[in-house]
Amino acid sequence: MASQDEESFSDAKSVLGSEQGDSTSETDSAQSGSESTYMANTIKQLISLVLAFFAASDGIVNENLVERFTKEVQVPEVRCFYGFQIAIENIHSEMYSLLIDTYVKDPHEREHLFSAIETIPCVKKKADWALKWTGDEKSTFGDRVVAFAAVEGIFFSGAFAAIFWLRKRGLMPGLTFSNELISRDEGLHADFACLMVSYLINKPSQERIHQIIDDAVKIEQEFLTEALPVKLIGMNQDLMKQYIEFVADRLLGELMCSKLYNSENPFDFMENISLEGKTNFFEKKVGEYQKMGVMSSSEQQKFTLDADF
Repeated sequence: MASQDEESFSDAKSVLGSEQGDSTSETDSAQSGSESTYMANTIKQLISLVLAFFAASDGIVNENLVERFTKEVQVPEVRCFYGFQIAIENIHSEMYSLLIDTYVKDPHEREHLFSAIETIPCVKKKADWALKWTGDEKSTFGDRVVAFAAVEGIFFSGAFAAIFWLRKRGLMPGLTFSNELISRDEGLHADFACLMVSYLINKPSQERIHQIIDDAVKIEQEFLTEALPVKLIGMNQDLMKQYIEFVADRLLGELMCSKLYNSENPFDFMENISLEGKTNFFEKKVGEYQKMGVMSSSEQQKFTLDADF
């Protein structure tokens, strides 16, 4: 994965240049090359901030699960889910650490990204908001479940959109494939939080849920404004802000609340993320969920002690 994606990062300039649709007779080659380099650097900044947040966020989610939710919830089935979620978040955290190691060769820059919740203001603001709910002793359990539904459903959504924008352009296949898998996990965690709220006797009011979600939306939009300072083809600050509002409205629907923004999805490449994928087996690894044993031959299902791993 590493070598392939390192090439993809360096090739971003040429891909972006070709997308501009200008022939050599129409533009000055030096200017076009300069613009492409600037766009490639913009992508690098965007992905660096995205990975910096992701590397820290899974630990924050787990801190809340371990210190609060698993101690407060007595239902065995819910505790079982939280146990699986903790394990999965640890895998995500390791994956993002490996991705930073792969893409960021400068040790000082790498350390800067690993310490993002202390060194990068827009990342710190998101982390502080999530940690505030972990340590909140006054808010109800329902309020905090909604808040972490927002963390997994809103704080992650803009970052995933940026990564899937790269996938649409054939850039960084290792990064995009790993996040295809991770995005499904995070979607499941957000869905479970909404399910938890539906079972609560003392549910937060719609006004309270709107307040929590709107706070998260504003912080995420501020993060994306800093992460995406210039317009890219098919993606800019305004479209990203609109997408965050669309995601927030969808999350509010799952929480059985009315919409706040009435925004449409501006990204066609995000329409089918939650739908069944149809991977070309000859082009890349398959990321679709699959039941154990399904599509396996009887020979593959035999138990052996000499299998190659």
